[in-house]
Amino acid sequence: MTRVSSPCIRVCILDPETGLCEGCGRTREEITRWYRLPEEERQRIMATLPERMREAFASERDKAE
Repeated sequence: MTRVSSPCIRVCILDPETGLCEGCGRTREEITRWYRLPEEERQRIMATLPERMREAFASERDKAE
């Protein structure tokens, strides 16, 4: 069996404002469908996560500093 790529870091908290997981940056829909997505789609989504997280949570980090 082939291992499925996943950005999950086991910090599964969905932010109510952004709708994103605070651990990995995926949406609820992406998380739900993850293991049914083709590997190419998972890789495409994972490539967007760092920027998605920066944009979504930048203001929260700025407030904490």
